[in-house]
Amino acid sequence: MSDYKYIIIPILTVIISQVIKAIIETIHTRKFSLERLFNGSGGMPSSHSSLVISLLTLIFIDFDVDSIYFAICLIFGLIVLYDAMGIRYETGKQAEVLNEISRKIDLPGIKFLKEKIGHKPTEVLGGIITGILLALILNNFF
Repeated sequence: MSDYKYIIIPILTVIISQVIKAIIETIHTRKFSLERLFNGSGGMPSSHSSLVISLLTLIFIDFDVDSIYFAICLIFGLIVLYDAMGIRYETGKQAEVLNEISRKIDLPGIKFLKEKIGHKPTEVLGGIITGILLALILNNFF
C-alpha cells in the first residue's frame, strides 16, 4: 500500500484543495457553487500546485534531494507552477477581454470563454503550502 501513496496522497491533496477552494469562494461570494468542487482552474489554493508539491514533498521525504526522482519531480513541478502563474493566468485575462468584446457585439449563439483559468502568485503559494502540509500529514498514514 505504501507504494501507492505517490498516487493516493496527491489525489487526496487535489480533492482537499478543491474543497478548500469551494469553501473560500462560498465565503467570498456568499453563494455555494457545486460546480466549483469539480472545476480545478483558478482560485485559492491552486490545486495543480498542491498536487505537484505534495508529490515533490513525498519524494523528498523518502529519497532526499540528491535522488533522480526528486530532480524529475522538481522540474515537472516548476513547469506546472510556471504554467499556472504565467501562461494560464494570461490566457484568463485574454478571455476576459474577448468576452467583453463579445458582450458589446452581442452575437447570437456566442459561447463565452472560461475566465478562471490561471492563478495569481498568492494562489500558487497557497497551493504550495497546502501541498506540503497535506503530504506531511497524510504520509503518516502510509
